[in-house]
Amino acid sequence: MARKKPIPRSARKEINRGRLRSRGTDEVKNISVGLMDIDAAIMFYFNNVIKPTVLENDETIKVPLMYSNPERWNSIQKNGYLVDNKKQLIIPLIVFKRNSISKDENLSVDKLDPLNPKLFYTFQKKYSKENRYDNFAVQQGLNKTKELYTVGVPDYVTLEYEFIVWTSYTEQMNKIIEKIIWSEGSYWGEDGKFKFRTSIDNYTDASELSVNSERIIKTNFTVTLKGYLIPEEFNNVVTTQKALTPKRILIGDDVSVNLTDLVGTKDQRDVKITVSKDTSGGGGGLENPFNIIAGTGLSIGGAGQFDGRNTKTFTFNIGQDVGTDQTVTFSAVTASNALHIGPSSFEIKQRDDGKAQVSTDWVVQGDIIAENYIVSSSITHMTTSFSSGSTAFGDTLDDAHDFTGSLAITGSLTLNGSEITSVTDADLYQRKCFVKKATSITIPSTASFTAVTASAPSGLTATSEDDFIFFINGQYMEHDALTIQQAGSTFHLIVNTSSIGYDLESDDEVIAWGKFNS
Repeated sequence: MARKKPIPRSARKEINRGRLRSRGTDEVKNISVGLMDIDAAIMFYFNNVIKPTVLENDETIKVPLMYSNPERWNSIQKNGYLVDNKKQLIIPLIVFKRNSISKDENLSVDKLDPLNPKLFYTFQKKYSKENRYDNFAVQQGLNKTKELYTVGVPDYVTLEYEFIVWTSYTEQMNKIIEKIIWSEGSYWGEDGKFKFRTSIDNYTDASELSVNSERIIKTNFTVTLKGYLIPEEFNNVVTTQKALTPKRILIGDDVSVNLTDLVGTKDQRDVKITVSKDTSGGGGGLENPFNIIAGTGLSIGGAGQFDGRNTKTFTFNIGQDVGTDQTVTFSAVTASNALHIGPSSFEIKQRDDGKAQVSTDWVVQGDIIAENYIVSSSITHMTTSFSSGSTAFGDTLDDAHDFTGSLAITGSLTLNGSEITSVTDADLYQRKCFVKKATSITIPSTASFTAVTASAPSGLTATSEDDFIFFINGQYMEHDALTIQQAGSTFHLIVNTSSIGYDLESDDEVIAWGKFNS
């Protein structure tokens, strides 16, 4: 059997082994998202999150979800329902199929060449046998090798799925649709895996069908899913590529090197660049020696001129650790827009009127000292206390101030310009004047009230019928025909019927006005 002639070395293409499918014992899997992954995400979300169920004969039944192939869907479209091998209706049931796939133009991706995409994302594996720390590497001046993985950016697509739901009763259908509506607008998929945003525009009204003397309820709806696709490989080239950074960089004679290409432009706290020259050939140093000079906030160990004749190490350092978990000290900080503090982005910024604005509440453990303290008009409740001086409440006569509880005043009280130094029992007694309605009438001459008369304090005339006014059915009752009597918690009005000229009746309304206790 004739063998294929090998390609000359000069004509061979460079092979990036990271683009090959097999990476030996590599534990990092190739990243891929396919149409089956999206279909599986819908299946998982329905079966494990939405969990559609119906109640039938006091038994909870799980509603099965089925992906419909073309033959099964044609049968459903023709008959309006689905039957099993025994020609029996399958209810309850949910079936769905994928109707269309379109490219999402709102998220455009231009790879130019699928075999050599220009858009990708690179991430670093935190630990591997390649980047482990060992003392030998330190002694040899070797850097830790970083294990990098580059993944192509996926294509964003919009997929539409058609769903059909069958139940035996409208109440069962309502429960299923309610659960689906509640989940609409969220990301469907399995935790720890890919998830996709879904939306449902509308639902058809539940319709009744009569099949073989059986009644079934049917509802249709369409699910729009925002997804993305990335194949595991394309034309035998994987989309997940692996690369290892070098442990040491040697610069020989007559070689032009840009240090930015070696260390990158990302800010780094501590960077070491070791440059060595192979002098075995007896060559000289660099054609154009360069100077490394420290700048503001940056110190350089070994700063100065480097001509390549001898090995020299430069150490770059900014003087303090600026990690997110460290304490950084500056003499002054100037922010062009706003100053953000803390993990929740606490913000301090200058308003257009020049005043400072804080985006959250302030908790001050010390004193607040200000020349002016202005309270917003939106404040409805405020407590103010002073160690000394006067306190003013309100600024106009129509202001109202409510106090709940007791009010204790040490000193004088001025009411409408008149000073009140004390309130005596006599004052309280004089102010008592309440209205009561008779609770019962004893024919012909007694009206009873659930009330207690006020007791006159020492020095004042005892409470009598002269301290009360009585009305019957809205008419004044003469005092010379009335007598009062207090019996426990009941107040009696006794009427001299001969003097007043009439008897009391059960439907009479008797009102008393005078010095009751409350």
